[in-house]
Amino acid sequence: SIVSLGQPRKNYTAFEELGQGGFGAVYKALDASTGQQVAIKKISLQEEMSEELAINEILAMRNNRNPNIVTYLDSYLVNGQLWLAMEFMDGGTLLDVLRAVYLEEGQIGAVCRECLQGLHFLHCRQVIHRDVKSGNVLVGMDGSVKLGGYPWAGAALPARAVGLLLGDCQFPRTDFGLCAQLSPERSKRSSRVGTPSWMAPEVVRGEAYGPKVDIWSLGIMGLEMVEGEAPYQREARLRVLELIEKNGPPKLQNPRHHSALLRDFLRCCLQVDEDRRWSAQELLQHPFVTSGDPASSLAALIVSAK
Repeated sequence: SIVSLGQPRKNYTAFEELGQGGFGAVYKALDASTGQQVAIKKISLQEEMSEELAINEILAMRNNRNPNIVTYLDSYLVNGQLWLAMEFMDGGTLLDVLRAVYLEEGQIGAVCRECLQGLHFLHCRQVIHRDVKSGNVLVGMDGSVKLGGYPWAGAALPARAVGLLLGDCQFPRTDFGLCAQLSPERSKRSSRVGTPSWMAPEVVRGEAYGPKVDIWSLGIMGLEMVEGEAPYQREARLRVLELIEKNGPPKLQNPRHHSALLRDFLRCCLQVDEDRRWSAQELLQHPFVTSGDPASSLAALIVSAK
């Protein structure tokens, strides 16, 4: 069985709603066996989407465990909903932090390093995240930084997936949500997915692309950490796509106010030519990243943002 059988309410107690969306709601709860806090996503099952989506996403979360990726714990089917139990990150999202406090360059370097470690792990396993942004980066009060945002959870899942989730089917691991699994037979993707302001030019143009789309998105997130918001974020979706294709790499508003290392790091991320854009592995050796603060130093910042 891909999902666990039984009643999750016996395993998880003290539910507290954290937020709602069109897909359902996210809750904080307690694991009855350990006393630890967990996050529970309750996702409506509907007809509109491919049953492979739910199955492949759960398999992907199970199979890609890393200190810089939010940990999948379990999943259940309950009264027409899929419940996902995930690691609870008590600091919220990086977006929450950016709305409350200003990050110094050393802190930006620390966040980039932690995200790059998660991306390097995924890319080595031929997985593309495809929706790297501050709202999908989760933080802990201890300063930990992890990639999250299993973006398909923002949409309804098909009711006909129920039998497949309970059965023993093994779909090929192709697309799971916005993430994508590459393979020797299919080393590129071409579907236009992600959040517009963070999309790489090759995604906007509908061209085949690989893992380096995540690096462009990380560069945009770097600008977001410096400026407080992503480029074109206030524009309508179609206008954003037009501006990305037309304008090339977005620029810092006041480049002279920032170090040469930060400017060069962003330049390496935001190369329009995918071949010239640095990989996660290369960026982990960039001086801006290697000189970043330790992750533990982010703790005070995250606490102050709460």
